[in-house]
Amino acid sequence: MENRTYTTIYRIMHWAIAICMLLLLLTIFLRLTWMNKNNVSDIIQDFLATTNVSLSEDETILLAKKIRKPMWDWHIYLGYVLVGLYSIRMLLPFFGHMKFSNPFTKELSGKTKFQYTLYIIFYACVAVSLATGLIIELGPKTLKKSMEAIHELSIYYLLGFIVLHIGGVLYAEFTTNKGIVSKIVSGDKKQL
Repeated sequence: MENRTYTTIYRIMHWAIAICMLLLLLTIFLRLTWMNKNNVSDIIQDFLATTNVSLSEDETILLAKKIRKPMWDWHIYLGYVLVGLYSIRMLLPFFGHMKFSNPFTKELSGKTKFQYTLYIIFYACVAVSLATGLIIELGPKTLKKSMEAIHELSIYYLLGFIVLHIGGVLYAEFTTNKGIVSKIVSGDKKQL
């Protein structure tokens, strides 16, 4: 992976997918923390305690879900965008761009084999996440619960990959591949 050049198509796809995934993570983070249905329900209950209005716990949880729905809709929209970006990413090698590297090539170093294998695993996990998300939204309701259980595991591989990816980039930047960050942001100036 040393001395790799990043074409404009590569950089656009990389950053579009990265931004989309970070925004998806933000919606998940909000849903699990500040916009958690129980937290919002508690806020509603606290407010209602100062008024003459009362609602049951089930009613405030239902109201909390309605309040956070517009935020969660963004998760779904971003999921559709990611399906499109992923599809383009999978098609680009057929047009000579962003080809996948074979981690089983004998001449590769152990580190490079690890990197290539990690990317294949990452793209397989993304495929599972996208497929389960689509089934949750568009598939039969009988599959929804089981697909949600699988889909919710996405956060673990995604956070793990982000940590490994950023750690690897920083390691490369400060050791063997200086300038990798600027290359993925603005391209290889030598190509111009």
